[in-house]
Amino acid sequence: MRRVESLKASIPEAAKDVRLNLAAVLEQSSLSPEQRWGVAVASAAAARHAPLTAAVVADARDAVADAVVEDAVAASALMAMNNVYYRFRHFSGKESYAGKPARLRMQRLARPATSKLDFELFSLAASAVNGCETCVRSHEEVVTGGGLTEDQAHDAIRIAAVIHSAAVALEAAEAMLAAERGGSRAGFPRFIA
Repeated sequence: MRRVESLKASIPEAAKDVRLNLAAVLEQSSLSPEQRWGVAVASAAAARHAPLTAAVVADARDAVADAVVEDAVAASALMAMNNVYYRFRHFSGKESYAGKPARLRMQRLARPATSKLDFELFSLAASAVNGCETCVRSHEEVVTGGGLTEDQAHDAIRIAAVIHSAAVALEAAEAMLAAERGGSRAGFPRFIA
């Protein structure tokens, strides 16, 4: 976890709880290493903070097979699409949309490189970060119905919440640094050295 650890130093003191939670959720979990790191990668990708995603991916590759990382990235990308689509159907409140076929390709969801259950867990985490109630309910039902416990689903969401929080804290630190330098964020590099 050395890359995530080094990135934590960029989290401002005001977000000290985030720094402490980041290590805790990645180390203390009822999830297997594959599940823990897959959830972390999917959550970081969904949070859309490139330096954090790069650090989590690099540390994940030190801990688990590349197929886990690839499935986590695929889950996050698919959920970016599905979460927008299903949030629209939910938010519109119109029954007429519920009967329309999605016609969106999702083959990786049906045939992941690793475990179908783990892919669903990664999708649950990304859907939580993206705020899609329909997808959260659907993926939670699949993972708990497939043999994972509610404690394991809960641990996945704790990881997702802290990863998202870290992305927000790091983004704020970058904005604060840009403001201190007297410039706007436009054109400012996203990574703080």
